[in-house]
Amino acid sequence: MGMTRGMTHDVLVIGSGAAGLTAALELAEHKKVLVLAKGKLTSGSTAWAQGGIAAVLDAGDTFDNHIRDTMVAGGGLNDRETVEFVIERAPKAIDRLCELGVPFNREEGDLHLTREGGHSHRRIVHVNDATGWAVQAALLKAAEENPNITLLPNQSCVDLVTGRNQKDYSGSGRVWGAYALDEESGKVVTHLARATVLAAGGAGRVYLFSTAPRGATGDGIAMAWRAGARVSNMEMMQFHPTCLYNLEVKNFLITEAVRGEGGRLFNPVTGERYMEKYDAERMELAPRDIVARANDDQIKRYGLDYVNLDISHQPAEFVKEHFPTIHEKLLGLGIDMTKGPIPVVPAQHYTCGGVKVDLDARTDLPGLWAAGECTESGLHGANRLASNSLLECFVFGEAAAKDILSCWDELDDPPEILPWDESRVTDSDEEVVIKQNWTEIRRFMWNYVGIVRTTKRLERAAHRIRLLRDEVEDYYGHFRVTTDLIELRNLLECANLIVTSALKRQESRGLHFTLDYPETDPIARDTVLVP
Repeated sequence: MGMTRGMTHDVLVIGSGAAGLTAALELAEHKKVLVLAKGKLTSGSTAWAQGGIAAVLDAGDTFDNHIRDTMVAGGGLNDRETVEFVIERAPKAIDRLCELGVPFNREEGDLHLTREGGHSHRRIVHVNDATGWAVQAALLKAAEENPNITLLPNQSCVDLVTGRNQKDYSGSGRVWGAYALDEESGKVVTHLARATVLAAGGAGRVYLFSTAPRGATGDGIAMAWRAGARVSNMEMMQFHPTCLYNLEVKNFLITEAVRGEGGRLFNPVTGERYMEKYDAERMELAPRDIVARANDDQIKRYGLDYVNLDISHQPAEFVKEHFPTIHEKLLGLGIDMTKGPIPVVPAQHYTCGGVKVDLDARTDLPGLWAAGECTESGLHGANRLASNSLLECFVFGEAAAKDILSCWDELDDPPEILPWDESRVTDSDEEVVIKQNWTEIRRFMWNYVGIVRTTKRLERAAHRIRLLRDEVEDYYGHFRVTTDLIELRNLLECANLIVTSALKRQESRGLHFTLDYPETDPIARDTVLVP
């Protein structure tokens, strides 16, 4: 078999962000764990989380307040039991992070709490405006120091290993690990385990503009779907209203707080301040989805590349003091935000749908647990409340680990699995095909399945997906896999799940806004797709 058979570990964790490392650390007290990362160990979304972690820690706040805020943001599509489950475990998750050495901001010894849109109280713990980086660093340090954890970067998972890959074929859907492309050797390695935790992040890169890191191509969602797991609410894609428009810099977020401190939006062609047309009372301080739709409407209506966000009427010192990181970054690109406007576009920001999981983080497939942005746990509903996402990673990462440990004796050792077969393939001579298809998907998803939808636009997207699917499957069948090809296949799978889900939801709710069905149904229903 050569090098293509990886070592067998007790548990395989796919993803090295907050969810994956939380699960790994908990499991490693008793088991041997292998953690796979696509690219660097720090290249997931966790490191990019600017905001913080929502938790009820103040005497004037209550779990009920946080639950209500989450349900209101989620358009009533949330599962109440899940919301309670996560929010009641938040304070303990923060304690655990403090033990790991995350240097949260403090005021006179107490944790400093900030407030974000949609929250009725101050309840966001943070490390300046770079919480995710500090959390990622602390979790990684603990994992690196743990002798029971093996961290393996530069692994691109191709597919989950299931009963279909057993030497004695089984249709049970039982998951035994994953096939992963080792970027350095170019070989596909089989990593087997009794239990597998999927923590592979969201699908933001399906869209032309996204704040997600380059690797957020929905791999976990696509692999679980192909293996037979149900996927839910994929039409619920959160868009951030203000991402820097710059052809060199792909995903620089201009924080909400710029509008909070007086930033105004203008049409660069007419010079008009347009928010009063969309929300006269709150103007630029309207909720994210309203501002994102307004920006989108101006861009589409006037054929613009971007709109302008301007805070230059505030004193220069005030702007520099409040936004040191952004100010410096923009100066490097030749934009001085103290003197003129910042060109911005809305951008995909968070995948609220995903693989269906229960409160034990179990998926439909035996042997497969999942946590974080690749899942749909019932926490976010139709719109994620700010700073609930990292929280979900800690709570469900821990839930997965606990459940695996509690049912360990019922989990069999992996049977004999067929190695990855690449006897019939050759190296691709046409990388340009992948690049072309990748760009095409992201562009039609942005234009047809973006912030504002219509049935006609969705059907156009579905048609494009059908055409591309034949091409990509044919290509995948004939050429040796590369990370780009794996990602293209997964992007297309996720695009299809999003479009199919959006066509099924014949109402507007939360993040799903369609001109053909502007009303909201009296009863909230999940959009569940069954393979």
